[in-house]
Amino acid sequence: MRSISSGRFAGSTRVALFAGAASIALALPSAAFAQDAGDGVDESEDDFSNVIVVTATKREQTLQETPISVSVTSGETLEQAQIRDVLDLQTVTPSLRVSQLQNSSSTTFIIRGFGNGDNNFGIEPSVGVFIDGVFRSRSAASLNDLPNVQRIEVLNGPQSTLFGKNASAGVISVVTRPPQFTFGGSAEVSYGNFNALVFKGDVTGPISDNIAFSIDGSYNSRDGYGTIVNLDEEVSERNRWSARGQLLIEPTPDLSVRLIGDYSRFDEACCVVSTLVAGPTAGALPAVGGQLSTDFFSYDIFLNQVPVNETDNYGVSGQIDWATGPISVTSITAYRKLENFVDQDVDFTSADIVSELRDQRVKTFTQELRVSSDFDGPLNFLLGGYYFNEKIKQDSALTTGTAARDFFEILGQFATGDPTFNFSDLEFQGPTSPGLGIAPGGIFAAGPLTAEAYSMDNESYSIFGTVDFEPVEGLVFTAGFNYTDDQKDFALSGQAFDPLANINLADAFIIGALAGAGVDGTDPAQVAAFASNPMTAPIFQGILAGAVDPTVNPLIGLAGFQFQPPFLDTPNAVENGKTSDDKFTYLLRAAYEVSPEINIYGSYATGFKASSVNLSRDSRPVFGDFIPAPLPAGVPSVIGGSNFLAPSSPIRDAGLPITNLTTGSRFAGPEKAEVYEIGIKGQWDGVGFNLALFDQTIKGFQSFLFTGTGFQLNNAGQQSVKGFEFDTTINPADGLVLTFAVTHLDPVYDSFVSSPVGDLSGARPGGIPAWNLATSATYTHEWDSGTRLISRLDYSHESNTDINNGLPTFGDDPIFRREVNLVNGSMTLSLNNGFEVGIWGRNLLDDEYIITVFDGVAQAGTVSGYPSAPRTYGGVVRYKF
Repeated sequence: MRSISSGRFAGSTRVALFAGAASIALALPSAAFAQDAGDGVDESEDDFSNVIVVTATKREQTLQETPISVSVTSGETLEQAQIRDVLDLQTVTPSLRVSQLQNSSSTTFIIRGFGNGDNNFGIEPSVGVFIDGVFRSRSAASLNDLPNVQRIEVLNGPQSTLFGKNASAGVISVVTRPPQFTFGGSAEVSYGNFNALVFKGDVTGPISDNIAFSIDGSYNSRDGYGTIVNLDEEVSERNRWSARGQLLIEPTPDLSVRLIGDYSRFDEACCVVSTLVAGPTAGALPAVGGQLSTDFFSYDIFLNQVPVNETDNYGVSGQIDWATGPISVTSITAYRKLENFVDQDVDFTSADIVSELRDQRVKTFTQELRVSSDFDGPLNFLLGGYYFNEKIKQDSALTTGTAARDFFEILGQFATGDPTFNFSDLEFQGPTSPGLGIAPGGIFAAGPLTAEAYSMDNESYSIFGTVDFEPVEGLVFTAGFNYTDDQKDFALSGQAFDPLANINLADAFIIGALAGAGVDGTDPAQVAAFASNPMTAPIFQGILAGAVDPTVNPLIGLAGFQFQPPFLDTPNAVENGKTSDDKFTYLLRAAYEVSPEINIYGSYATGFKASSVNLSRDSRPVFGDFIPAPLPAGVPSVIGGSNFLAPSSPIRDAGLPITNLTTGSRFAGPEKAEVYEIGIKGQWDGVGFNLALFDQTIKGFQSFLFTGTGFQLNNAGQQSVKGFEFDTTINPADGLVLTFAVTHLDPVYDSFVSSPVGDLSGARPGGIPAWNLATSATYTHEWDSGTRLISRLDYSHESNTDINNGLPTFGDDPIFRREVNLVNGSMTLSLNNGFEVGIWGRNLLDDEYIITVFDGVAQAGTVSGYPSAPRTYGGVVRYKF
């Protein structure tokens, strides 16, 4: 097994940066509990304060008082670091990883190595994203630019007690600024390389004594940093905008109503897919007018069409807060719609082989109601309920391109060693040469390859609560619970149009052999008579044995071209198209204030994520509902869907079609998480720190992996991780704020027998670096006039790690690796009249690394992947009033 590493930024420069980061952490007193805590909500401009108010426990607490591992990034840090959306957030939050892959709307959020849900709307995220308390159920609904953000809280580890079924790995909570009763606002223009142009603006103020408003919006455009060489078009561009309006109504001091309406849209050509390894099949491309590039970081690619990704995301929400004495009541009601359209070349070459279209629509209604207390006595409580109703619809299709037939014929010549191989020999040429009975030119004819329609209705409710007991001052015991009931109804239907894929090649051999014996193989009565006749039964058994023997049945070699066999619709007579889950999860915690400067805590928590449904053409019945024919080693599984050879099973016995049917999964069962965590937090004037040690396990982790021609969804047995998180923030001198954060992860597949690359039990999961670092230095020089010069430099690092555990068709020689070293910087001159002028740069040293890799689509031996984005830089002008 070999390894290939990516990450051009290395050597002495990297060592120097490590040394600098270590000096911040070790030469100065240990301290920090959040990214740029000095930029917190309660910090004044004249005096450093590391007191930050967060709502990670759905109560307002200072970060030091919050007894969980949480990282906070302030709005000021987002502004200074030019963090536009959650994709960039990972550079200041080491426990978080965000990956954007196939298109602009395919994104995965990962915390402590756990997360999924990027490329299939039926798979719920393990990391819940909440914006102003409203759950965004799909990552495409949470990717718009971050407007007017007050802070972002990243809650590490299972948070199901308070956040429900979609927080088994953690939570990202985005908190925006509410309307103000003082008139104000801001306007910003930024311009950078690749013609990056960003406009942002907001205005807020009073309408009356008890009603305030705010309006904000943004526009973000950028030329693509990738080039589709043969089309002379750009890719990996930005073209998005968003708008939002708010009303804050406070009829009495004890009652407030916050109404929010928002709309965002992006219409982008994304993303750059490069070739790492050109397999043997790449030699067929020039013959059909195709090209690909193996210069991975050139950002030059070849496609036969410009990718399209259009996403509209909009909704309304209302939050009501009412306080009466020590009791507070909060209600959050929301309705959202997401429309996502994708049309792209999925063979990632300039040859017109295959393209995919997806049209997805999601409607989501949520209602949360909670009551909390603030008694003077030793007991306090929080009790709430949550209702979730979502409807998903998707239409999708694969289209065979004009070059597909010739391309696959050449692959057939490579595979058979026969330069005369062609599909015409298999098609009908007349009564004396019927072939497989396929119309001439029918195999891989240009036009529809598949068409699918999926729908899923998800209804869920939960009841949750916590009780805090403080027997003596400073010592708090907390018990929490969550009961969730989750019901899904799904329907999947599909058509496969390629005639070759609709023929079982074992059955074709058997029918042909029976015809030679004078038996009509399509007549069950004649077949039964031939099979039961003592004189002909041995002949029949010999025909059946030969049908699955490649040395006897030459048709088996064609099974490799049956990429999209017929689809068994569900629900059907055997499969009801439903999942039903319910789970009681809980939290036990003890927290103690050792002194006004030091807090410690220890906790045990469980988490839950409901079943996920495979809303794709790769959905298959489970083994048992259907039992395919037993096959010799090396014979493709599609052969097992034989009407002659498949044994009795519920699906076959119900008379459902089984031609080329294989087994897999319709859905993956629930995830069950648990975590043991202990932590200590310290805070002094100008210094603070946070340390958490954890042992976290997810049983039944929902794994969704690409296999070369489709996606496999199953439960991964058990995956666990041990590690620690340490954050420090230091204010060693007036105007200087230093931060250092590190996360160490030691993950393992405790049990993963049925992965696409074999039994991974005991192996380290790929893609999870052992070390993640984030460090920054911010210096503010203020003149007597009030004008300030703010300089910021930050560095983030992911240690060298295997990107995955091998690829299903390419194998594990080599294993591709990734190391990340990003340096970002900014400098802003803030004048005392509200004007600001600045410069910024991200990935200043132009670090190059592989984001991830996958098997080439229908191209055995080819490996494709996503390269990291290049250096970006620019200037910004801002006015605040």
